[in-house]
Amino acid sequence: MSYTIDRTFKGENFDAIVERTRAALAAKGFGVLTEIDVKATMKKKIDADMDNYLILGACNPGMANEAIKVEPRVGAMLPCNVIVRSLPGAEIMVSAIDPEASMQAIPNATLHSVAGKVRDMLKEAVEAI
Repeated sequence: MSYTIDRTFKGENFDAIVERTRAALAAKGFGVLTEIDVKATMKKKIDADMDNYLILGACNPGMANEAIKVEPRVGAMLPCNVIVRSLPGAEIMVSAIDPEASMQAIPNATLHSVAGKVRDMLKEAVEAI
């Protein structure tokens, strides 16, 4: 089982894909709680150069609330990270965590059902970009 839901774009503008990703997430009820510009952070902290790499911490409040009700410690695994990164050959990849894969470590069937719903929502968001 893959642990991410992926989509690749060729010949697109990085910032445009970021904005389309935010819009697609919002359309599925996800807000972006955190944003980490990994490229800028690596440059600042260790003077390392890298391609564009942005982590968006996305959360659907209703689904997060449902998950926390059935498994209070699940917050350690939230929010759902979505990355937008540049690849060689003028490609950009969007990868969202697959909640079903990440929740396999937790023995709670009800939580797995919630994770399946969130996976479907994230998959639809990635497909809509």
